[in-house]
Amino acid sequence: MRICIPGGAGYVGSRLVPELVKQGHDVVVLDLYLYGDDVFKELANSSKLIQIKGDVRDSKTVDRALKGCDAVIHLACISNDPSFELNPDLGKSINLDAFEPFVVQAKKHKIKRFIFASSSSVYGVKDVPNVTEDMSLEPLTDYSKFKAECEKILFKHMSDEFICTVIRPATVCGYAPRQRLDVVVNILTNLAYNNGKVKVTGGSQMRPNIHIEDMVRVYLHVLECPKEKIQGEIFNAGYHNHTVLDLGKMVQKIVSKKRPVDLVVEPTNDNRSYHVSSEKIAKKLGFKPKFTIENAVEDLVKAFEAGKLPDSLSGDRYFNIKTMKALQLK
Repeated sequence: MRICIPGGAGYVGSRLVPELVKQGHDVVVLDLYLYGDDVFKELANSSKLIQIKGDVRDSKTVDRALKGCDAVIHLACISNDPSFELNPDLGKSINLDAFEPFVVQAKKHKIKRFIFASSSSVYGVKDVPNVTEDMSLEPLTDYSKFKAECEKILFKHMSDEFICTVIRPATVCGYAPRQRLDVVVNILTNLAYNNGKVKVTGGSQMRPNIHIEDMVRVYLHVLECPKEKIQGEIFNAGYHNHTVLDLGKMVQKIVSKKRPVDLVVEPTNDNRSYHVSSEKIAKKLGFKPKFTIENAVEDLVKAFEAGKLPDSLSGDRYFNIKTMKALQLK
């Protein structure tokens, strides 16, 4: 297939794109490349990858990116709440306002499959043991409200020739060429390895996570599923539900093999806790995870040891909000 990936030079895209190319697909990445132009340097000579440095809000650029494509995996957004809140107008323009025009253009280009990366944050806080796809959405922030709105927009345009699927990922963790160190497991591992300290606030709150390799596998799997199994469907993707304290202990145990690590627990007023169920994607599509949180921590430790993440405590490029502040994107 020829696949257009808006937002493809981000954290997940930096692992997904090489995998798609490896499997023989042609990939068109449309991205602002805020975190550097060299994300796909190892694919620099590949005829399978087209990189378009541009904005999803620009219809001419979108038109160029969609030309000749069979499928879209839509990853483009201002991600995580602090980055979004830094400039709400910017967040709305990219995460919501640009979405429907993109979907309409995709239909005009006769895109056959459209996979949208939503978020498990659309559920808000639920006082139930397992959060399933059929539960009401109670998003708490503009970021998650707009994700929920985009789901509705996408399904509104669904047709027999335009197969639409929504994925609601948990928090992604692990190593990638475009690394994020502002998500929970990656934060804890960075601090443990480079500061010798894991600081946990609260501890009893449940947090669902998914290894980045499994996140990539979800998109590959859905891309190739029979259309009747994925048309109009929503799938959670978050396999490992642990308390924040358990995550801290896990990180401490693994990093302690390399250097001493203290675990510090501090009180918090933020007791949001949720447990996302991923039974539906297992039962309906036969998808099962292969990687654990421990694997993610080990991969990050290897990356630190190999010098792949220099200046990891303060470098802007690992932290979405720092990069956005530095670039003053409009």
